[in-house]
Amino acid sequence: MTSPAQRHMMRVSASQAAQREQAPLRHATAYEQMLVKLADDRRTLKNIRSNERKAAKKRELLPFYAPWVAGVLADGRGAQDDIVMTVMLWRLDAGDIAGALEIAPYALKYGLTTDHRRTTPYMLVEEVALAALRLRDAGEPVDLALLLTTLSLTDGADVPDMVRARLHKVTGLTLRDIGQNAEALAQFQRAMQLDRNAGVRKEIERLERTLKPKAEAPPRKTTKPRTRKPVARPAAKRGRPPKAVKTAG
Repeated sequence: MTSPAQRHMMRVSASQAAQREQAPLRHATAYEQMLVKLADDRRTLKNIRSNERKAAKKRELLPFYAPWVAGVLADGRGAQDDIVMTVMLWRLDAGDIAGALEIAPYALKYGLTTDHRRTTPYMLVEEVALAALRLRDAGEPVDLALLLTTLSLTDGADVPDMVRARLHKVTGLTLRDIGQNAEALAQFQRAMQLDRNAGVRKEIERLERTLKPKAEAPPRKTTKPRTRKPVARPAAKRGRPPKAVKTAG
């Protein structure tokens, strides 16, 4: 645990180091010290085989770096900072999508990178989708606003179609769960456009059936009740009544 004074000094050091606009931070003493701590924490994580336990360990380690990140975000001018980028990724691994998205706009604005395999938009789309799916699998709520923010932040960025499709899929699932069926259908359809094997075909079919307007029943004909015509009785014949027939006896 760091004391309030240590956290303050860390934040100030991060702010001063990050103000070296577009310059490497290799010669910043405070930054070097943080890198040593980061390397040590990475070695600790490397010895943990379980991904679930790694995520738990990252949750335990992350608070130490929070003052540094706050200082960079407050006063940084875009220098590449491996500490900040590692924290963003670790927050996603730990299920803290909101915490990662606090860093994302700064990282995207200045083109900060995490590794040589993925660009930052690529990493964000992929890791946010995976983090959201893990939360769903664990029965935890997923904040729809965070998914929509990620889509907005990375809109237009060059990201593999299959990766972006996964983010649209989990966004669609989240929308479906809260009853926003039309919006969910649009997300599933976009996922299908990007990746035919995105696994959303049945969701699309079900929502299309749900949203299809039901055919209105034809109006019932109103018929007047039938009235029976009065039966005309034959008119009585005039004259004398017929004589009774006598029977033999």
